[in-house]
Amino acid sequence: MRPLRLTRRLGLRARITLAFAVGALLLSALLSATTWALTRENLLHQRENSATVVVYRNAGFVQQQLAPNTDVLRLVSNLATPLGAHPSVYFDGEYTPLTTEFGKDALPSALREAVLSGQPARMRFELRGEMQLAVGIPIPSASAAYFEIIPLNDIESTLDALGVSLVGASMVTTLAGAALGWWAARRALRPLSGVSTAAMALAAGRLDTRLEASEDPDLRPIAASFNDMAQALQDRIERDARFASDVSHELRSPLMTLAASIEVMDNQRDDLTDRARAALDLMVGDVVRFQQLVEDLLEISRFDAGVVRLELEEVHLAELVMQAVSHSTEADVPVELDAELAGVVVQADKRRIVRVIANLLDNAAKYAGGATSVSLRGVEGGVQIAVEDRGDGVPEEDRALIFDRFNRGGAAGRRGRSDGVGLGLALVAEHVNLHGGEVWVEDRADGTAGARFVVRLPVEEQE
Repeated sequence: MRPLRLTRRLGLRARITLAFAVGALLLSALLSATTWALTRENLLHQRENSATVVVYRNAGFVQQQLAPNTDVLRLVSNLATPLGAHPSVYFDGEYTPLTTEFGKDALPSALREAVLSGQPARMRFELRGEMQLAVGIPIPSASAAYFEIIPLNDIESTLDALGVSLVGASMVTTLAGAALGWWAARRALRPLSGVSTAAMALAAGRLDTRLEASEDPDLRPIAASFNDMAQALQDRIERDARFASDVSHELRSPLMTLAASIEVMDNQRDDLTDRARAALDLMVGDVVRFQQLVEDLLEISRFDAGVVRLELEEVHLAELVMQAVSHSTEADVPVELDAELAGVVVQADKRRIVRVIANLLDNAAKYAGGATSVSLRGVEGGVQIAVEDRGDGVPEEDRALIFDRFNRGGAAGRRGRSDGVGLGLALVAEHVNLHGGEVWVEDRADGTAGARFVVRLPVEEQE
């Protein structure tokens, strides 16, 4: 189970490469083993045949020279034997020459019994760790037998060298198989990389992303299914955006009428009872929040429709930040400005930058007890606006989610009531992205409790 689980953790390209490598290894190992075995048998067979011919010739010579008074030792020494061979003659119940290494006991007992019984025989055996070939020829006319032990260590050396070569060839073949598998996997998965790129583009909001039709019959259904899914998703999002936009537009007129009516009633609040004035105050607050919600929905719908355009103009960035803070509900928040940015003029959409700062201050007031500071710093390639609050901070798991629409994070969920609906930070992200910047939240730089919302804008200084 463990190897299977490990394989499942590998990517598809790695698994294909591994499969090719294992297949090449098994195939090369099988071929190498077959080659080694066949070569071994052929070499041994040839050596045995050539050695048997020489042994028969020597046995015939011994048969001609044997007599009751023959010097057997001298006869054996005159034999033409292969290099390293050890001849031995059995005559009159003795083995000549009788040596410690290659005497009677060196011969396999089964071979001796077969030859002495009148049956020629040959046998491969191992003697002191080396392979030997023993051949025995009976000489019945003299009640004798001729034996010869031929070493096969040269064949073993040749086979060892061949084995090393085959192992090296198997390793090279395995690496070649892995390289071929990697190339094949890369080529086979290339269409899937296009699907991945298209999916990432679709997730980034480019709803018109489509895959090109493929001529491959196996890939054609994938491209068609992906395009159908993308089209269905685009249609659904466009319907939802149109619905939100239509509802927001339809609500503006009655809201304006309601706001005007409440304003008339508020002008005559001195004639109302205390209970009526309290109810009027609640209505005024709800209408203000409702108007803000409708405006936010209209702004969001314009982003979804792709009709939002930046209205760039030259602005003094430091003055813009100070004005945005002074006109917000948190006008008493201290502003920290980088001295180098005091007279800097940049190209930016003034209304959207002001809205970003206002939304961040409003978010701090609603969810974190108010902002403690607003800072403007110059960074490489742009500027950085930071708003710090005195709340409990934002948990790690919520830091990416709070910029989603209608998401107020865990801190807002723990409050008994909240004036927000979760569109303020979403609009901040939209405005910042429209400027080509980024926004994130982190812990406060001084280490105290609270959150620090950072907006980074890549701006070009105007001379």
